[in-house]
Amino acid sequence: VFSGIVPSMAQQGINNNWLMGYYGAGGETKLDFYNGSPVITQYNVPMDFRHTHANISDAQGNMLFYTNGYYIADASNDTMQNGSGINPGAYANSFKDGLLIPQGALAMRKPGSNNIYYLFHGTADDTPYHTMAFHLYLTTIDISMNNGKGAVISKNQILINDSLNAGKIAACKHANGRDWWVMVHRANSNMFYKLLITPNVILGPYSQNIGTVRTPDAGQAKFSPDGTKYAYYFFTQGLDIFDFNRCTGQLSNVQSDYQLTNVPG
Repeated sequence: VFSGIVPSMAQQGINNNWLMGYYGAGGETKLDFYNGSPVITQYNVPMDFRHTHANISDAQGNMLFYTNGYYIADASNDTMQNGSGINPGAYANSFKDGLLIPQGALAMRKPGSNNIYYLFHGTADDTPYHTMAFHLYLTTIDISMNNGKGAVISKNQILINDSLNAGKIAACKHANGRDWWVMVHRANSNMFYKLLITPNVILGPYSQNIGTVRTPDAGQAKFSPDGTKYAYYFFTQGLDIFDFNRCTGQLSNVQSDYQLTNVPG
């Protein structure tokens, strides 16, 4: 997902705003899709964006918070209360102007809550190669705190402790219309880790071996808008497209090096 938020099955406005850009390259830009057609404006803020980026808005399209993988900013564009120090380690400290990890962060509202938001994120721990993360982290935000600007109430909670292909954190809504699946890939394997995000608890990680054995890589991973397909791509190892069961979280019917022109939608 370009903006590091959950797919377009989300409520109108939540994934409305896209941020991008780097101050040294002409400044940041905001794309606003709330009315259907993109409105492009210059959006100079203290945060720079490289590859890692996540943000989320409310249902009316008002920005709530955003991150470049190094820290979290609130709607006033200041560092959110307790929002510094995410993704601990040498890699993040070397890229204070934004992490170079595609899909390195993903934001969602906690199912069943009006004010609690989750940020799933990771860094690159295999210095100097920067292709593997050793943890998938969870940072939790209460947007009602600090006079509505939000505050981080827990930070860098380890959800998965293993060698993971950096980034490519993808999410799909469960068939019940409330819960979410979050998925990442284990490095040097064909194993996917899956978490089920429910109102009361985060279940898992569950694992499944399917598809191409992936060495540490970059690339991208994406669910289709209807959640029935999942694709994983890196140019040296090709494209895998799977069927995805939104009830069980199971991948099936893998098609490797599938022609992009045949992808539905």
